[in-house]
Amino acid sequence: MLNFNFIVENCKQFYTSFCLLFAYIFTSLYWLSSKIYDFIIIYVSHFIIELCYFILVSSFGFLFLKTLNPRSTHNNHPIINDLDLFFTSVSATTVSSMSTLEMEVFSNSQLIVLTILMFIGGEVFTSMVGLHFSASKLVYTPLHSRSRVNSVASLPLPSEGIELGIIIPSSNEASSIEKTKSEIDFLIKSKSIRVLGFIVLSYLFIVHFLGISMVLAYINTIPNAKNVLDKKGLKTFTFSIFTIVSTFASCGFIPTNENMQVFSKNSGLLLILIPQILLGNTLFPSFLRFSIWVLGKFAKKDETKFLMRNSKEIGYHHLLPSKHSKFLVVTVLGFILVQFIMFSSMEWNIEGLDGHNIYQKLVGMLFQCVNSRHTGESIVDLSSIASAMLVMFIVMMYLPPYTSFLPIKDEEKEYPNMLGLCKGEKKRRKILKNILFSQLSYIAIFTIIICITEKQKIRDDPLNFNVFNIAFEVISAYGNVGFSTGYSCGKQLKADPKCVNKWYGFAGSWSDEGKLVLIIVMIFGRLKKFNLKGGKAWKLL
Repeated sequence: MLNFNFIVENCKQFYTSFCLLFAYIFTSLYWLSSKIYDFIIIYVSHFIIELCYFILVSSFGFLFLKTLNPRSTHNNHPIINDLDLFFTSVSATTVSSMSTLEMEVFSNSQLIVLTILMFIGGEVFTSMVGLHFSASKLVYTPLHSRSRVNSVASLPLPSEGIELGIIIPSSNEASSIEKTKSEIDFLIKSKSIRVLGFIVLSYLFIVHFLGISMVLAYINTIPNAKNVLDKKGLKTFTFSIFTIVSTFASCGFIPTNENMQVFSKNSGLLLILIPQILLGNTLFPSFLRFSIWVLGKFAKKDETKFLMRNSKEIGYHHLLPSKHSKFLVVTVLGFILVQFIMFSSMEWNIEGLDGHNIYQKLVGMLFQCVNSRHTGESIVDLSSIASAMLVMFIVMMYLPPYTSFLPIKDEEKEYPNMLGLCKGEKKRRKILKNILFSQLSYIAIFTIIICITEKQKIRDDPLNFNVFNIAFEVISAYGNVGFSTGYSCGKQLKADPKCVNKWYGFAGSWSDEGKLVLIIVMIFGRLKKFNLKGGKAWKLL
């Protein structure tokens, strides 16, 4: 017979050894992960971090979409190309809303995955994560290289030893006082960045909560809006969350094939979405400063005061100086007004707004104009709009969201750390920046490449595959907007009996090579903030 005590002792020894081995492995992994994190914080640039982030998130999004089944039809599950699925994942992550698939092929579970991708890929969310990295990076900054962020700390001491009865400390004492002030200023800056992260997080969730609540209330109150979702088999709660997340993130995806065209008469819903578009995109810096000001009235007065006065020292791309924030509001409203006047005067009797009353037309046209920068939701078929209006939309899609044409003095002094780059980092990248092109040059290069990949279709189907439509699609992808002229079987010179009009973008009819190029364009466009001043080495004389 086996000795029971012997077995128990062996089990105890094995259990102890296993626990020690597990503890050793866990400690080693924790040490390794902390070293990797420290390396990323200290040495890796924001550009590389964001590039890897979007690629990894898009890849994981594709895997989840691939694992989940699409919506069942009378022919069972539709067959979806892997490239189109990856294209959709990249489009959602980069908040571009370029589509090569109809949205109604996605099941409720897949719509939830797309919602998560849009949320964590939105500019407000990623910038909030960037604030965490900035706060962590300050901890690793050596004391001697910490810049004094308060002008009081760097005031020169008087040369005289005694003046007006005040005893001036010696040089060693003055150096010690100045060092103490520098440490205090560094502490205030560190706390201010963390407070800013809290403000952005609160802003993000409050705006989403209010938006989702209003959309839910509207759909449950207005019967015809509810009927649209019931006919399409869409859940009200999923639709509300998906639409608000997409709108705030400036993505432009809507769970319906027709985008917002089916809700063109629901002016109340459009009016709910318009503030979401502005708060999450072009007017985010202005409302961020307003949020900081409101918080400063009740709490965190030192930190909020520092944020309001030292926006350039924070290095947060969206925390603009007070003057720029005010000019930005005027510029954004001015662009909307110009588009609205032009659109209403040229397209008052457009086919997509037939049967609408005056109020519904005005709200719909306002909604369409607001979406041109840079959300991409649409209530009309863009292929039916006049060419002059499409050119106006191209200009709006090309302009960065915080463009302001009002005069701002000393621009270089106001925005030296817009992207958080230190002086040493700028010197190391001088050679790279000298060979960079301007944004317009990259758009031209990508358009040429796609014209090459689609050259056969340009010859066989010139009405659909013309250079203007291709350039429109490229600029829309680069601006992460999502506007598209679509594809029409009726425009084919050689009619294809198998051709069926689909509710997806023009890129859906491109070759695989063309789609791959557009994927690169979407990612490149999502990171264009790192190259806003590219092409300065090229002098046009």
